[in-house]
Amino acid sequence: MRTRTAQLLASAAAVTALLTLTGCGGGEDQTLGGIGSDTGTGSGGSTDGGAHEGTLENPAKNGGVNGNAPKDGTAFQKLPKAGTMAAAARYIGGFTDCRQVSADNGEDGPTGPNAEFDKAAGVTETGYCGRQNRTTILLYKDAKAFQTAFKAEMAKKGNGGNPDGGIVVGQDFAMGSQDADSMSALLQPQAGLLMLNCHPDFKPPSGFRKEPALVKGCVLTDYYKDH
Repeated sequence: MRTRTAQLLASAAAVTALLTLTGCGGGEDQTLGGIGSDTGTGSGGSTDGGAHEGTLENPAKNGGVNGNAPKDGTAFQKLPKAGTMAAAARYIGGFTDCRQVSADNGEDGPTGPNAEFDKAAGVTETGYCGRQNRTTILLYKDAKAFQTAFKAEMAKKGNGGNPDGGIVVGQDFAMGSQDADSMSALLQPQAGLLMLNCHPDFKPPSGFRKEPALVKGCVLTDYYKDH
């Protein structure tokens, strides 16, 4: 089942598929998380990330995935940190299909965020993985800038679409997918990721997390529903 593109990574016409990450079910819109409609830029790859890459077996290797996450930090500070596209893909692949990552979205894959969003959000690389490359991964250098740009994109689109969607984020990477199960899998406690939701009408059921994000008007949550 395809997730809706959130209003950025949001309506069937666009959320961010990064990443686009806001799921909006069904429909033919294949943007990432609802963010834009241009082909993603950047160069994904399947090569080893090198000295700065952590692994699932050793996530703290060289400060790689999870390497800098304090146990007593804020919700954001506890999120995984990748450093490279290879590390992000391997981490995501531990919970959902992401065996190979590529800079090419393929014939049926989602489109990545547009160049304007990339610049505002500090996106440095875009990669695609999963069946028919339906999952998009974004790397970014400034988490606050990314969240600010995501919120602005949502507002620009009128904050319509799925109020229970958004984009799945780590400290320096985001993930969006056309597959609702992939989105949900990464919000399970063992995955350690949360969804960035900037919708003004978001009201999760009791018991789900609703933690402060880095920008006012957005939250980090483990609640997601594909409408």
